[in-house]
Amino acid sequence: MTDDLPKLQVVRKPTAERPLLGLTVLLVEDSRHASEAVRLLCLRSGARIRRADRLASAYRHLQTYRPSVVIVDIGLPDGSGDGLIAELAKMKPRVPVILGTSGDTALRENALEAGADGFLEKPVESLAHFQQAILSSLPASERPQGPRTLTDPVIEPDPIALRDDLFHMAEVLREGPNSKAMPYAAHFLAGIALTAHDQALRDAAKRLARAGGPSREDYTMVRGLVAARLASSAAI
Repeated sequence: MTDDLPKLQVVRKPTAERPLLGLTVLLVEDSRHASEAVRLLCLRSGARIRRADRLASAYRHLQTYRPSVVIVDIGLPDGSGDGLIAELAKMKPRVPVILGTSGDTALRENALEAGADGFLEKPVESLAHFQQAILSSLPASERPQGPRTLTDPVIEPDPIALRDDLFHMAEVLREGPNSKAMPYAAHFLAGIALTAHDQALRDAAKRLARAGGPSREDYTMVRGLVAARLASSAAI
């Protein structure tokens, strides 16, 4: 007897402990460290996750998969996430949940005006806040029934992911202080600093973001700091 009958697909329902069970999250994020934090949050919440590290990759994903949730970093290497959010908001059928994310809170309004349902401020490491941001935008029929188990551990991403980000930062800085990539470098470094809770890197990002670009002195200082952080991470 041949097995020609279609197999039944088991739809997993959310539970109090895993309120995002059955959902697929597409994270559009260039930082490995930030992505690792969201991956851990999804794992604890029951959601599946796919990652795109730039806009071009995100569009390829969307041609094949229809995620339940899309989280878009506003500053990406090949453009701003605002445009992607605007396109997602106009899709028919619409993605159920669209969230913007950035360490720059001034970009919250950009994301919401583009059509995002909410905004996740970096660092994204609170389990309760992450779950609530998604659940509050889901249709009531897709939320877990009854009380939700409230735990709020702080997620700590793998330090190897931070090393990958620092290496990427060092590569971008090789283009020189007058490179067109400096605004992106400043944004990316600020994001690394927030997820790593590193005040020195935050100050360095501000130097890169100065009007007219960083001075040669600022640029040299930032390159040296990133190199020092890379050297320290190699010992982990």
